[in-house]
Parts: sequence; structure tokens; C-alpha cells
Amino acid sequence: MSTASTTDLSTLIERAGRVLAQLEAWLPPAPPPIDWSARAFQWRKRGTRGWLDPIRSVSVIHLEDLQHVDRQKSIVDRNTRQFLTGLPANNVLMTGARGTGKSSLVKAMLATYGDRGLRLIEVDKSDLADLADIVDLICARPERFIIFCDDLSFEEGEASYKALKSVLDGSLSAAGDNLLIYATSNRRHLMPEYMSENLGAKHQPDGEIHPGETVEEKISLSERFGLWLSFYPFKQDDYLDIVNYWLSQHGCRDADIAASRTEALQWALERGSRSGRVARQFARDWAARHA
Repeated sequence: MSTASTTDLSTLIERAGRVLAQLEAWLPPAPPPIDWSARAFQWRKRGTRGWLDPIRSVSVIHLEDLQHVDRQKSIVDRNTRQFLTGLPANNVLMTGARGTGKSSLVKAMLATYGDRGLRLIEVDKSDLADLADIVDLICARPERFIIFCDDLSFEEGEASYKALKSVLDGSLSAAGDNLLIYATSNRRHLMPEYMSENLGAKHQPDGEIHPGETVEEKISLSERFGLWLSFYPFKQDDYLDIVNYWLSQHGCRDADIAASRTEALQWALERGSRSGRVARQFARDWAARHA
């Protein structure tokens, strides 16, 4: 081989190496090994790769911290205990007013039963298409996993809607008996509903032939949750009870708690809501100013 040919080949190899290095820089890194000692995980995505990222600092809330949702607490607690002991259990959909304890109730299950093998995986709505991958990762694990989807709702044509339906009930592959899905939403049927859908008997020239089937498709997702729990806005006395509870948790004296009533009501009025979240936010502010 001539010297010129050798030089050309070396140059070509050098250029190919640079191209490969550039391509490697664009590729997402390999997912890290899963730390199964963690109690809570978040499903993260980078490019086309996803992995279970352990949550080191978990938001802790206990069942006794949730006031005036006793019926909902008892049902979710019973269902979770059944799940942990290997008895039949249902996926849970919690809907209703904002700030009334839906997400906190799921977190309270982890605080209560984390020592008994319960694990929580938080999955964003945009990543629900990866549910089948998550199922594959945990199907052989001895722990019991709750996949937590917060503030769940869908718009027309979203692909993640179909993925969630399949995992809940409808895919040929079983989700496994160590997995449940707990979801919260402000929409009862998780999909937008329109007044025109109630006019199924009135067909337009360019309308759908069977408009009633469109409505059935929309409610079919929520029906795949075995338990539906509704959360309602708190009455004024309930709201004040929650304020008093959190003030006492912050170490406020009885006299200070009694004096907070008027300001607590004004706080709720300014925010347009008498929710547990608003009550806790007021308690933090009041306790910091009067402790």
C-alpha cells in the first residue's frame, strides 16, 4: 500500500472517530442501576430512555393529619392493607375539590406502610406511555408498588390515555399482583366533556354516526378504576378545625389559636377556597408570626 493511501485511510479513520464521538455525546446516557432500598421513586425520562429515580427526601404526612375525610381515609387504608397482605385490591381514582387531601392520602399510605414493603412510584401524565416498561421492571420484585398519578386529566387524542387503559384492564399481559394505580384528578371522567355530546340524537351532516359511543369511550377509562372516591369542599367549621389542628402541631397556645379565627376566615376568603391546603398554609404563616 502506498504512503498516500495509508495517509488517506488514517484521515478517514480520524474523521469517523470524531463523528462517532459527536453522536455519542448526543445519545442519552445509560440509565443508572435502580436503588431498590428507596421507598419512593420518580419515573424520569431523557431522550428515549427512562429509569426509576429514587426520591431521597420524601414528603411525609400521616393519616391523623388528614381531617374531615374519614370515609375516604378508611376506604383507601383498607384497600392498601388488602393489597399488602396479598388479598384482592382495586385501583383507586380520587376526584373532587382541590386541596382536600387527595394527594396527601396517597403519601400517608407510604408513611404508614413503608415499613411493610409498600413502595410509591410517581409517574407524570406525559410519561404514562412508559407504564408497560415500569411494569416490566417491578413485576418480579417482592415489594408492593403503588403507581401514583397526580392531577390526572387528558385532552383529545393523547397517547398516554390509551396506555393507562391497557395497564388498568385491557392488555393481554397482566400488570402483576404487586402493582396498583392510585390517581387523583379534578375531573370525574378524566376527559373533557362537552354540551354537544348530550345531543346525541341530533345528527349533523358532518357529525359522528354514533355520538353515544364517543361518550362511552370517554368514561371507559374512569370505569377501569375499581374504587371511585369523591372529595368535597370543606364547610367553614371543618376548615377552622383543620386550622386549629395545624396551629397546635406548630406549638401555638390555645389563646393564640382562638385569636386566629377571624384572620383564618379572611385568609380563605382571599384565596376563594376553604381547603385543607389553604388551612395549612395559613397555620404556617400565623405560627411564624405568633410563636
